[in-house]
Amino acid sequence: MSGPGLLNRRLTLEAPAETPDGAGGVTRTYHVIATLWASVTPLSSHAQAEAAQRGLTVTHRIGLRHSADITSRHRFRDGDRIFRIVALRDRDGRKRFLQVEAEERTA
Repeated sequence: MSGPGLLNRRLTLEAPAETPDGAGGVTRTYHVIATLWASVTPLSSHAQAEAAQRGLTVTHRIGLRHSADITSRHRFRDGDRIFRIVALRDRDGRKRFLQVEAEERTA
């Protein structure tokens, strides 16, 4: 990503909210924080055949304008697609663009 002209996708940034479930655990839901322009580039994929996680995991690089408010607890949504944030970094050290490594799980 070399400039704002490549930010051609609208992604929804979501934050987790946890509420007690009455049995000692919590129920996690997500609520919308913002809608942001971003670029999404698929990087790799691998199949999972573990008992609880069948399907495909696709890694993506997401580029967007820098925001110190975005953390690895957040996630991005594009319609039905969910991108779990794995890592974040300031792309050029000048706090202009943020580079996000994210995972998307498919059935």
